[in-house]
Amino acid sequence: MSKSLQAIRGMNDILPEQTPLWRYFEGTVARLLDNYGYKQIRMPIVEFTELFKRSIGEVTDIVEKEMYTFEDRNGDSLTLRPEGTAACVRAVLEHGITGGGQVQKLWYIGPMFRHERPQKGRYRQFHQIGLEVFNLDGPDIDAELIIMTWRLWGELGIRDAVKLELNSLGTSESRGRYREALVEYLSAHHDKLDEDSQRRLKTNPLRVLDTKNADTQAVLVDAPKMADYLDDESRAHFEGLKARLDAVGIPYVLNPKLVRGLDYYSKTVFEWVTDKLGAQGTVCAGGRYDGLVEQMGGKPTTGVGFAMGIERLVLMLETLEQIPEEISRQVDVYLCAFGEQAELAGLALAERVRDQLPNLRLQVNAGAGSFKSQFKKADKSGALYALILGDDEMAQQVVGFKPLRGQGEQQSIAWDALAAHLATCVVQG
Repeated sequence: MSKSLQAIRGMNDILPEQTPLWRYFEGTVARLLDNYGYKQIRMPIVEFTELFKRSIGEVTDIVEKEMYTFEDRNGDSLTLRPEGTAACVRAVLEHGITGGGQVQKLWYIGPMFRHERPQKGRYRQFHQIGLEVFNLDGPDIDAELIIMTWRLWGELGIRDAVKLELNSLGTSESRGRYREALVEYLSAHHDKLDEDSQRRLKTNPLRVLDTKNADTQAVLVDAPKMADYLDDESRAHFEGLKARLDAVGIPYVLNPKLVRGLDYYSKTVFEWVTDKLGAQGTVCAGGRYDGLVEQMGGKPTTGVGFAMGIERLVLMLETLEQIPEEISRQVDVYLCAFGEQAELAGLALAERVRDQLPNLRLQVNAGAGSFKSQFKKADKSGALYALILGDDEMAQQVVGFKPLRGQGEQQSIAWDALAAHLATCVVQG
C-alpha cells in the first residue's frame, strides 16, 4: 500500500479552530506597530544561500547545520530563509531605501525554516514577526523597541509571565578584545568543557556563554565578563538604554552571558524569556547590528531590531488562558431559513444587515434542512442568536429572534429594524 500523505516533520498545519487566536495575535501586533509608525515590508521566503553565509556567519549553528539549502535548475544555491533580518537588509539595499541616511522603521511577518529537532514551541517551519530600524544610532530607538514589546505583553495579558534580560556586546573592536580574553580562559579549562563548547571555542567562542551544559556553566562562573571590556561609547549607550527603561518603569535583569546566536549583533542585545512553557524559553529577542549593512556591501548604516516567535506566544496565550471570549466564538448570528422563498428572502436580508453592520459575523444556513437540523447547526456554530425565517415570518415581513446562549424568549423583529436590534444585542451580548 502507498504511504499516506502527511506533513513534513516539524512543519505543521494551523487548523481552523486555531487560526482565530493567530489572527487575534497578529492583528494586535499590527495595530500596535501602526500606532508607533512602523511600515510593513514583505520579502521572499527563498534567497541566495550566500546572503545568509555573509550575514549570519559561516561558523554559526544555523549555517552549518540548520538551513534548508538546495540548487535550482540554474545551478544556483538557494536557501529557505532561516531568519528575517538578512533578507530585510538585502531588500533595503537592493531598493536603496536607506540611502542618504533615510530612517526606515520596518516590520514583517511570515514563516522561517530551520532543520532543528522539533519540540514544543520549536518547529522546522516556524513563524515570526520581526522589526528592523535603520539609520538611528541612539539608545532611544533601542528603548522604543523594548517599550513596544512591554506594551504588547500588557495588551495580551501576559506581562507577568515574561522577564527582560539585557546585555551589551560592545563594538566589534571591544568584542574582539573580550573574545581573546575568553578564549585564553576557556583554553586553560578545555578538558572541563562539553564537546559542543570545545568545538565552539575554535569557531565561535562567545556562543560558549550560551551553553546549557551544567559543567561548562560551572567553568564560566569565573570567566572574564564582557562588561569589563566595553568601550566608552558602548558603555554610554547601554547606560542610556537602562535610564530610559527605568524612566518608563520596565524591570530588567542584566545577563552577562546573553550573546544571541547570530554573528552580526553589537552593543545592545535583549531577550524576553518565560518559564511558563516548561523549560525557560525565549519568546522575543533582538539587538543592535550597526555593522551588518556595510558587511553586506552597503554604506555604513546603523540597525537595530527584534523577532518574536508566533507559535510560542500563541502557546503562552493558551497556557495562561488569555484568550478573549470573542476569539473562541467565530459566529455572532446564524440565520435559519425554511423553504425556497424564505431562503431567497434570507439571503437578501442578510446582505442588507451586512451593509449596515460590516463587523457583524453573520452566517446563513446552507444546504437547507429541517427545523431541528438547522437549529443544531446554529448551536454548533457558537452563535449568540438564531434568526428564523419561515412562511409565517415571510407573511408578516418579520424575522424570529432567538437567544442561544442565555436567558430570553424568542421574539419577532421587523426586517427594517433588524440591524439596529442586532447592533444593540450583539454588543451587549
